[in-house]
Amino acid sequence: EEQFKKRGVKNVVQYTTPKFRPITDAQRSQLVRQKYVWKMGDSYQKLADAYYGDATLWWVLAWYNQKPTDALVKIGDTIRVPQPLETVLGFFGV
Repeated sequence: EEQFKKRGVKNVVQYTTPKFRPITDAQRSQLVRQKYVWKMGDSYQKLADAYYGDATLWWVLAWYNQKPTDALVKIGDTIRVPQPLETVLGFFGV
């Protein structure tokens, strides 16, 4: 509490881990997937920025790989980067 007061923090918001519905075969057939081997220091945000130019699209990688947080990805794991991004976002009406 003392640290919160020093920093002017009035409350802390905790979020639940998101639950993603699995990708369907029909959706998967519309995408090209690029393989990426997870390295030390990687995060979904960094990869989303590198591949999509927007770190806020980290959730696309989490959804496609069915690992809702990058803490669930281990060094050496292969994840897939789905493209084209416009098609993926279309699955969500974005």
